Amino acid sequence: MNWRNELFEWLKKITEIPGPSGREDGVREVVAELLKPYVDKLWIDSWGNLIGLKKGGGEGKIMIAAHMDEIGLFVSHIEDDGYIRILPIGGVIERALLYQRVLLKTRDGRIIRGVIGLKPPHVAKPEELQKVPEIKELFVDIGASSREEVEKQGIRVGDILVYERDLAPLLGSRVTGKAIDDRVGVVAMLKAAQLIENPKVDVYFVATVQEEVGLKGARMTAFSISPDVALAIDVTIASDVPGVAKAEWYTRLGKGPAIKIADGRSATGLIAHPKVIDFLVSLADKYKIPYQVEVAAGGTTDASAIALNKEGVPAGTLSIPARYIHSPVEVIDLDDVYNTALLAKYFAEEVTTEWLREVKGRVLK
Repeated sequence: MNWRNELFEWLKKITEIPGPSGREDGVREVVAELLKPYVDKLWIDSWGNLIGLKKGGGEGKIMIAAHMDEIGLFVSHIEDDGYIRILPIGGVIERALLYQRVLLKTRDGRIIRGVIGLKPPHVAKPEELQKVPEIKELFVDIGASSREEVEKQGIRVGDILVYERDLAPLLGSRVTGKAIDDRVGVVAMLKAAQLIENPKVDVYFVATVQEEVGLKGARMTAFSISPDVALAIDVTIASDVPGVAKAEWYTRLGKGPAIKIADGRSATGLIAHPKVIDFLVSLADKYKIPYQVEVAAGGTTDASAIALNKEGVPAGTLSIPARYIHSPVEVIDLDDVYNTALLAKYFAEEVTTEWLREVKGRVLK
């Protein structure tokens, strides 16, 4: 199997599993099986983060993190006539929800299909048709006619829903699907784990939980691992689409991973450590890996939480360009995924104990 087919199969396998924040169990089971052959030790912590360790030859710890969770919805109320009301999990975009098919997963693991509805446009007021409906106006229709019929399916308040969408190929090396944010980062991390040979320091691969609701898994695992340096692998805005000025094309599809300089509104997320940035750029140049440099206008990644662990962790992010983030039709280029994995591989292989000591600071007196 060539690497494009392998990346597609891995990504298909894990994007199509329902796994919003706090309910990543099914995704984790598959990722654990895929990661197991490439690490010396593998475990799950109390909140469901998956951690794999590949032992190195010297002192020091690298943490490479990508999050397993996706945005989703909670069942918040069941109407007497069988319609289901919903509330968001993470950064759900209301205008992306309308008239989508969804999968509802009950607490006993049953999967039930539904559609997101809104009152018909024929009976809406003119002003209502001019605005994006709020989530409180939307409902899920599973075909039931009563609350009792819904509850007979095992559906309760607190059950979760995600978009129903398979991963599908587009032209060339591009694919589309849901939950690519950030299952594609997990796939790039898996590929890096497969490729890494003889690291000089210990490498921890972490598939984190609950990133979409506050970078929570990254905070927990950074505390338990206490890494000397860290990389997050996540998606970023590929805004190379009609209607966006070229000056606002933060990244472009197919031009390689983006080495992040900063993210968050007014750089309030992560300002990546300069020595981590410089090292990543030098590796990309050395191994002729195409790359972009990213200053993002908003959003952030697990690296922001990891960087603030204990006395501080030098951290950076490798970003995979993605169009239509947080929609059911996210689009990425598999070549970007492979080049991200290559850059992470060389980073893990070429970080030395001496370099880690230099990055961590120095005594002046």
